[in-house]
Amino acid sequence: MAASGEDVTSDENREESNSMNLMEFSDEILLHILRYAPVSDLVLNVRKVCRKLSALSLDKSLTHTVILHKDYQVDKDKVKQLMRAIGKEIHELDMAGCYWLPGSTIDQVICCKNLVRLNLSGCHLTSLRLSKMLSALQHLRSLAIDVSPGFDASHLSSECKATLSRVLELQQTLYTPSYGVVPCCTSLEKLLLYFEILDRSREGLIISGQLMVGESNVPHYQNLRVFYARLAPGPVNQEVVRLYLAVLSDRTPEKLHAFLISAPGGFAQSCAVKNLLDSMARNVTLDALQLPRSWMNGSSLLQHLRFSNPFYFSFSRCSLSGGQLVQRVLNGGKDLRSLIGLNLSGCVHCLSPDSLLRKAEDDIDSGIAETLVASCCNLRHLNLSAAHHHSSEGLGKHLCQLLARLTRLLSLALPVCSITDVPAVTADRPSVQPVANAASQGFGKKVRIGVQKYPRNCLEQGHPQPPASVFWRLLGSLPYLERLELIGSSFSSAMPRNEPAIRNSLPPCSRAQHVGDAEVAAIGQLAFLQSLTLAQLPNLLTGSGLVSVGVQCQHLRTLSLANLGMMGKVMYMPALMDMLKHCKCLQDLRLEQPYFNANAQFFQALSHCASLQRLCIISRSGTLQPEAVMSFMTACLEVIMCHMFMGESLSMCKTLQQSLIRSFQADRPALNVVIFPLLHEDLMEVIRDVPMMHLDEITLFKSRVAEGPPNLWW
Repeated sequence: MAASGEDVTSDENREESNSMNLMEFSDEILLHILRYAPVSDLVLNVRKVCRKLSALSLDKSLTHTVILHKDYQVDKDKVKQLMRAIGKEIHELDMAGCYWLPGSTIDQVICCKNLVRLNLSGCHLTSLRLSKMLSALQHLRSLAIDVSPGFDASHLSSECKATLSRVLELQQTLYTPSYGVVPCCTSLEKLLLYFEILDRSREGLIISGQLMVGESNVPHYQNLRVFYARLAPGPVNQEVVRLYLAVLSDRTPEKLHAFLISAPGGFAQSCAVKNLLDSMARNVTLDALQLPRSWMNGSSLLQHLRFSNPFYFSFSRCSLSGGQLVQRVLNGGKDLRSLIGLNLSGCVHCLSPDSLLRKAEDDIDSGIAETLVASCCNLRHLNLSAAHHHSSEGLGKHLCQLLARLTRLLSLALPVCSITDVPAVTADRPSVQPVANAASQGFGKKVRIGVQKYPRNCLEQGHPQPPASVFWRLLGSLPYLERLELIGSSFSSAMPRNEPAIRNSLPPCSRAQHVGDAEVAAIGQLAFLQSLTLAQLPNLLTGSGLVSVGVQCQHLRTLSLANLGMMGKVMYMPALMDMLKHCKCLQDLRLEQPYFNANAQFFQALSHCASLQRLCIISRSGTLQPEAVMSFMTACLEVIMCHMFMGESLSMCKTLQQSLIRSFQADRPALNVVIFPLLHEDLMEVIRDVPMMHLDEITLFKSRVAEGPPNLWW
């Protein structure tokens, strides 16, 4: 016994001698480790641990760039301490979306005398506050701000205008008709504009988009290299952007190489716009292009524009035919290895022969798809959603088989009907058809259906080889994919933008009814998957594939599920709850499902997502349990956004919202809670108060693959 005890003691001593203390690492290794911690945490906490970490935490390589964007625990006191400690060392400061910080806290930026880049988008900022701040930032070259009602450029001092005259990159989010600070930025090379102007004020007054053209400083656009404009719905946004474009049309910058305008719906061309496009065709060579669909449809514009090593194209919602795609965009199949992002969302004819008689259910032309893949072999981001891309039964001609050659893809968006393995469906799944019929009935008479025989998750199959479908093989050939979207070609979200909630939805494509749990399980192959969107999969029954995703995709941070399975009953709820127990890194969850019951069992499962920060549930006729919501928020300390648009009464929603704010606002400065009936007439007024960051990134449904050029902003 004594000898045995001596052995144990010697083993423990040996382990202690072999173990390494973190402080024994070299400074270079420690600096590399510390880069993964937020600068605010380094300065306010880590530096207090010991003398060595105190010195390393203030190293210039760590304090050069400070990112407070989505650092939801930072409050006004922490910002003041941070600026006091390292303000003079900061060269790049990103405070985008810090809506919870008061204006007096934003004033602390004035301590950062050496700032070169500053992002204050989404922060409370007045023209007077901006003037005082920029007057002290003489080295500033990149700026992002919001222009809100009440902004007055006449309040900007001469020192402020001098700083703006040296700014090379400007991003403006416009909430009111204005040129903002653009007239002062006389050296601009990059201009990004986000138009979020509502047609009516809070008092119900109609807002006019008229501006003085003479205020826009026509000569000062001559150095412009990048012009980007993204419009929210509404005629006033179109009216204001036309004034910006009128200035460009008067004298088109010859150095322009990226011209991008994202506009929903119809956007009629004006004479000034036509002149601008004609001038661009004569005088500039582009490497990034995006235009409203009405400017492209029926136009010969693509024949005349010149491109040199393009890196991004977006033809979203355009009536671009397969022939036009090959001849005018792909240059007849010539080398386009420089192309990184391609958005063909809603281009229903882009993979089909030139035919005015084509129907949605017709097959694509595999030759066009093959030319696309061969020409753009280095694509990182590809969006083919919102269209019917049906493959024929020809061997090796399926869209998934062709896309499998794009092995460098990082993000991919496909319509659900495009991943159907047609031969396998007809040969191996004759029993699926009754399920499809049941799903297509929607809210009609319930039909008893059999549960698809599929294991709880793919790990329990006991088969060494996965199912040999084209979709399985596609995902197996995309080892680096980080974002995947499978969206029904006729899906439309019930969550409105500037209009009442949608009450009716179109039925899914018939081919989509062959996509179910097995296809979802295939997603589990994506070891590096960070974002997953599944919308309008009518044949998802038990949801067993979701469990496979939760178990195997351990890097998953964003999950969006909408209208899965039968619309009248949430049959996948047990599998979803099982999935959530494995999602340790999940930060954003969006669920849109009619008749969803957000009960205690659901929130208990959701409580396993320790990293969850934002939750959005949208459910027509859905219910929730207030006590369960309160318990969930108590358990999940990181949650700062809780949006629920359900079928509950207005009084119950208001009571729960007030209780959540009262209970958790003090400890969570960034807390944003909206609980409101989905079909209430005042929903639009509620939506306008949601911070733009949350509204744009999670509350509103949209495809985000190749939405804009990569690295558009720093």
